[in-house]
Amino acid sequence: MNVAVFSTKSFDRMFLQEHNSSYGHSLVFFEDRLTEHSVSLAAGFEAVCVFANDRLNRQILTTLSDNGTRLIALRCAGFNNVDLPAADELGLTVVRVPEYSPHAVAEHTVALIMALNRKVCRANSRVREGNFSLEGLLGFELCGRTVGIVGTGRIGKVVAKILKGFECALLASDPFPSPECESLGVSYVSFERLSAQSDIITLHCPLMPHTYHLINDEVISRMKAGVMLINTSRGALIDTKAVIEALKSGKIGYLGLDVYEEEADVFFEDLSDKIIHDDVLARLLTFPNVIVTGHQAFFTQTALENIAKTTLSNITDFEKSQPCPNQITLELIRG
Repeated sequence: MNVAVFSTKSFDRMFLQEHNSSYGHSLVFFEDRLTEHSVSLAAGFEAVCVFANDRLNRQILTTLSDNGTRLIALRCAGFNNVDLPAADELGLTVVRVPEYSPHAVAEHTVALIMALNRKVCRANSRVREGNFSLEGLLGFELCGRTVGIVGTGRIGKVVAKILKGFECALLASDPFPSPECESLGVSYVSFERLSAQSDIITLHCPLMPHTYHLINDEVISRMKAGVMLINTSRGALIDTKAVIEALKSGKIGYLGLDVYEEEADVFFEDLSDKIIHDDVLARLLTFPNVIVTGHQAFFTQTALENIAKTTLSNITDFEKSQPCPNQITLELIRG
């Protein structure tokens, strides 16, 4: 099948080409993100393969359909960047990679917690300059702390397992409680109670209309003073401007982000010799108690292999008119 692969970096090409030997698709790689300006590159391709920050609104989907595309293959689990009702109307099939490596994201989550708590980045910078002072590096023990996990799907479950090993008290909020998490001693509570009682809050839920800006002024006002907030899920779960005000007041004492609401034009790119024009992001980066990573939580060899294999398998299922277990339907987003 002829596939236009957007938002590709060297690692995407390497893993997709390596595993495509078993599938035989014709892959054409574009570094460009899929947008209104680049959609013409997909003309004549039966399928487009896209990532988290590619844009698939009604206008772009219509152009793709008009130019012969029949399949949208996402190389990620999230699908908030796709106008699914429009895709359905246009007869476009949408598939995704629902599980590439929950452990990769969960482990990065805990890495952010530990790095923020023990001030690893600041300590490393000091030592490299010959400063071995411990002033300002005081941390706390995770043992006995209350951690609130928002969303206990595949990733949230692994986070719970890891933090159980730290002897944390675990709260969770999810409309579908996990028996596996309950067996670990996780207590399911309302989101309101979780946000009020947790020392650390970590987000592992999808971005849907009802979770947009889940963390906002009202929710922050209920949180403990000095709370740690971690987001390795989707940037728009957080009202970033509200979080900045809470950082300034001390209400939020630590912030770890691997995603950002306006990341599309910034993340995955080397901007080290350029001016960052996003004033909100620039302000975030000035806080000493904030760590931002560039959407790298998924970035392990295991995850990239699984993404490549599942993506190519999804395309093959479509090509052979076979049922694809990873197809996204309107029924899925309607619950």
